Amino acid sequence: MAAALCRLPGLTGGWRAGPGCLGSVRRQCSAPWYQEHLKVTDKGAGRSSSRIPEGTSSIFKNPGVTTVDKLSKDSLCDLLAQNVVYMEGPLVAVNKPQGLPITGNPETLSLVSILPELQQILQLKSDLHVVKAAPKESSGLVLLSSCYTTTKEFEDYYAKCRKSEQPVTTFCAITLGVPSPAQGEIKVALKQETIGDLELVFPVMHPSKGSLERKEVKRTETLYKVVHSVEGCSLLQLQPLSVYRDQLLVHCTLKFCPILGDHTYSPRVAKVLGENIYVPVDLATPRTQRIEEKTLRKMHITEPQVHRIPLHLHLQQLLMPDSRSSTYPTHLTAPPPPFFQRTMKLLHLKMK
Repeated sequence: MAAALCRLPGLTGGWRAGPGCLGSVRRQCSAPWYQEHLKVTDKGAGRSSSRIPEGTSSIFKNPGVTTVDKLSKDSLCDLLAQNVVYMEGPLVAVNKPQGLPITGNPETLSLVSILPELQQILQLKSDLHVVKAAPKESSGLVLLSSCYTTTKEFEDYYAKCRKSEQPVTTFCAITLGVPSPAQGEIKVALKQETIGDLELVFPVMHPSKGSLERKEVKRTETLYKVVHSVEGCSLLQLQPLSVYRDQLLVHCTLKFCPILGDHTYSPRVAKVLGENIYVPVDLATPRTQRIEEKTLRKMHITEPQVHRIPLHLHLQQLLMPDSRSSTYPTHLTAPPPPFFQRTMKLLHLKMK
């Protein structure tokens, strides 16, 4: 099925499906997931309104911004169908909401669990499976395929890219802090440990050869670039060259710029007498992120509301194989969710 393509402004440019590309294959759906997040309860009138009061950040008027788990299976299917950004041949790309896991146990609602229903909505003849996906904690692109041969081609291509250190995914993130220098790379070994009831990721500055060989520790790398910064807040472009759980969150803390909405690893960054310090990981237990008063004022929120802030990390762009025999665009691109764009506006951050 051919998809109408149009330019979408982003960090590095790209393509997305035009708004009418699905036309006949969509059934009547409820509002997209992000419009659900924009609904504000009007207590005086006893009804809901999608209008955002001037000067108010929508993500804090409704604490249920990440309540994907409270949606029914049918509702989530409909929302994903309305967020298809590319559909061509056996490939389908959707812009997933933050908080939706890719896999899970049979009792848990996940992307994989609703693929049969999504296949029916899109009127595809073959089963869908995941090729590449944004992690649960972030919003962004998920590439699906209904052809295992195509999937194998993509997997081989992405493996080749990793070997040649060519970035495949491009994330955008809003951070508290500005990394120095403004562009560079973050290289550090990471390991995962269980602390109480939590599975946390820790940096290992001097990994032993044995720990690397036993795969207890993995070397990781991320390319980063400051797209725009204003008064201590940044819009970053992040391109991981390795794949590891929570890699981008941990890497950003090492540059003293935790991602907005990171209530797990941000306590590892603190300030003493105006200088950034890295708090020992055994002391930096997960807790609600601390945000400076001036930033809270710009976002029109108070400190008790900070725990409601969702993670501002979005998989915006995905590299596609460059093949003379294919008609794929060079990149797939998905716009950040409205709460992300609203925060950018309040903090005066711009995508150049």
